[in-house]
Amino acid sequence: MAEAKIKAFAIEDWMDKHEIHAKYNLAETCAASISVRELQEISEDPSAQLIDPSKKLDYGSIRGSDELRSNLARLYSARSTSALSPENILITSGAIAANMDVFLALLRKGDHVVCHYPTYQQLYEVPATLGAEVSLWKAREENRWELDVEELKGLIKTNTKLIVINNPNNPTGSILSGPLLQSLVEVASSHDPPIPILSDEVYRPLFHDPSVSPVSPLFPPSILSLNYDLTIATGSMSKAYSLAGLRTGWIASRNPSLIEAFATARHYTTISTPLLTDRIAAFALSAACIHRLLARNLGIARTNIALLSAWIEQHKWAAQWTKPVAGTTAFVKFSRDGKPVNDVEFCERLMERVGVLVSPGQSCFGQGEEFAGYVRVGFCCETEVLREGLERMGEWLREGFGEVGVVDA
Repeated sequence: MAEAKIKAFAIEDWMDKHEIHAKYNLAETCAASISVRELQEISEDPSAQLIDPSKKLDYGSIRGSDELRSNLARLYSARSTSALSPENILITSGAIAANMDVFLALLRKGDHVVCHYPTYQQLYEVPATLGAEVSLWKAREENRWELDVEELKGLIKTNTKLIVINNPNNPTGSILSGPLLQSLVEVASSHDPPIPILSDEVYRPLFHDPSVSPVSPLFPPSILSLNYDLTIATGSMSKAYSLAGLRTGWIASRNPSLIEAFATARHYTTISTPLLTDRIAAFALSAACIHRLLARNLGIARTNIALLSAWIEQHKWAAQWTKPVAGTTAFVKFSRDGKPVNDVEFCERLMERVGVLVSPGQSCFGQGEEFAGYVRVGFCCETEVLREGLERMGEWLREGFGEVGVVDA
């Protein structure tokens, strides 16, 4: 048998194995999914015809429809000193394809990449598979998952070709603040040659904590708003917009040369995205729908984080966390007798006994070496699913937690 050229994608393997069997899916990271009918009902134009059944299903606009790209350009231009052209956006098959196109276009064997960590495994594993050396820019819980720009300076090499961040962050729910992003741009732009920055922004704009309001000095703008030509943002309809089933994402950059490089890579991976999903995504991001859709999802996030926070407080004898401020995930550490539990065993027993699915941190986000005892909880599902799932988890903690092994940290 031929040896695999790429490592197993731990979190996706975990979800593939367990998700369809879960009674309470607290591993899901999308804001509670919505149907096309519900999308129409919450919009200002519920009678809008989303799909024209007479339209022929050809390839459509290869780079994405003008309507969808214009709606995205409007969003990126809202808090910026200069407008972003729709021509600077490519529509992709989810953010995972968007990130892949960026890596294929920019990286070669022998290059060096710096990647925010912990994060979604794709963001460091694919560069490594392409032959790049990857240095992990580590966020630490004792610093509230904040990054240190001085540490970044020590990681950069003469052959560093890309800096990758995930903002808001999966799995911690933390943010890279506006001042930190500005410092990052200063470091990247002062290097010779300047270093591009890829920001995976799939959880933007779910800023649910009051400390991260748009008027706060900590508020993180999109990386495209920082007046640096070598910035790249990727996003999708899956997380903040509740439409994972569309499999629609995008790449945006103010640099036309970068967009053309990504378009070349995209020809090999995508050609075009489906007409039907493009149309639904365009409607969701239209002025008639987006504000109500985001209001719904921010309401879910704020209600649910309060439930989870109360649950953590009730179970602080076993669970500790740094409360997330954005996104849909929390990274919770479970300990017994002062030692972290075996998080894989914890998650497997929890699923087997009461049907609650969460994700083990060490195997899915720590490469099997870091984050022992950590569990990622997705808390933006339907509120009743979260409420009942936490109740079942609490019951199991009281009855079965003592059976779970501990590990030496």
